[in-house]
Amino acid sequence: MKRPFSGMLGFVAFWLGQVVSLLGTAMSGFGLTIWAYELTGSATALALVGFFFITPLLIMSPIAGALVDRSNRKFMMVISDLASGLATLVVLFLYSTGQLQIWHLFITGAFSGAFQAFQWPAFSAAITTMLPKEQYGRANGMMALAESGSGIFAPILAGALLGLIGLGGLLAIDVVTFVFAIGVLLFIHVPQPQVTQEGLESKGSLWKESLYGFRYILQRPSLLGLQLVFLVGNFISGVAFTLEPPMILARTGNNELIFGSVNSIGAVGGVIGGVVMSAWGGFKRRVHGVLLGWALAGLLGTLVMGLGRGLLVWGIGMFLGAFLGPIINSSNQAIWQAKVAPDVQGRVFSARRLIAWVSMPLSTLIAGPLADFVLEPAMQEGGSLTGLFSPLVGSGPGAGMALVFVFAGLGMAAVGLGGYAFRVVREAETLLPDHQQPVELPEN
Repeated sequence: MKRPFSGMLGFVAFWLGQVVSLLGTAMSGFGLTIWAYELTGSATALALVGFFFITPLLIMSPIAGALVDRSNRKFMMVISDLASGLATLVVLFLYSTGQLQIWHLFITGAFSGAFQAFQWPAFSAAITTMLPKEQYGRANGMMALAESGSGIFAPILAGALLGLIGLGGLLAIDVVTFVFAIGVLLFIHVPQPQVTQEGLESKGSLWKESLYGFRYILQRPSLLGLQLVFLVGNFISGVAFTLEPPMILARTGNNELIFGSVNSIGAVGGVIGGVVMSAWGGFKRRVHGVLLGWALAGLLGTLVMGLGRGLLVWGIGMFLGAFLGPIINSSNQAIWQAKVAPDVQGRVFSARRLIAWVSMPLSTLIAGPLADFVLEPAMQEGGSLTGLFSPLVGSGPGAGMALVFVFAGLGMAAVGLGGYAFRVVREAETLLPDHQQPVELPEN
């Protein structure tokens, strides 16, 4: 039986559910970040929380993509949300009973990450079947808006509520928002994709279908080139932004208000970028949104963050970098949704994310020790690098991490502009045809 909400109405209902869920997740994440840094005082500990989340997500991605294409995509999203809610519930129980330790976050993060591998390919492929192609850019802009929008109020609300209801209250709110998001999913209709020739050719064992996405991308140099831009760019930016919480907390004496304000300002930038992308739909040649976006995000966002020493400049850098994020990601997403057949998107998109994100565990592992044991000591008063770089980033606590932001911003700009040097990347949309039409299957 067809569910009451379908098409754009169904997408908007799903989007609203995600807005609420992401708000709850961002609030609990803010509270846990403060709790973990106050407990350990270590950038490495915060980096490891991210490492244990992202690594299982990447390991599971190929299998998750194959299962998404084999299964009902709405069901896959429900399972993913249930797992994340269960992980939060475990953290809430441990905290409420006074047993929560930093290593518990590693385990629950790994569990949540493994199931989050299903979420992104499932909802990305769902957009393709729920909406016409001309709406892809706007829909992806709305999803970016949902992700960024949660960051506007989450740090402010979490900072205000932390003193009233504590971390336990924030975790409880997160659990409730997961329940709401799952409830919304139950009342929308997500059409299953029609079979295409590409889908027929990809059928086989789970192992074969898990590897299909990689073969698909490797056979199309333009798609591979686009993802290599994200592979290198994500590694560089990942090293920097792993250090964003400890850098700001170190430079402000653990000032939660400034830390929350910087992230809220960035979220405002992301929301405005998402609104712009939703209304505009992006460049006619979407590859400009990807390559120019990376270059400008590096120079106007990450580099400025490194040069800042207080709320004003950090806020400007976070705002501009976050504003460009929806333009970059939505432009790239729209290219892939138009070029890849809907019935193989689960596998291809999972492989695509693995290629783009495979360097991120390495960046999180590098970031903490690089800050704690190399650059932070070198940028203290009288340190080995202060004479050369203190005019740029100053010296003292947080200066070494700020230096990482400066070099990361320059690296991101080089990645974006460098993409124009390769024809398979800069002309990806003309070199690749749109996906094939469905085929008629013989009746039984």
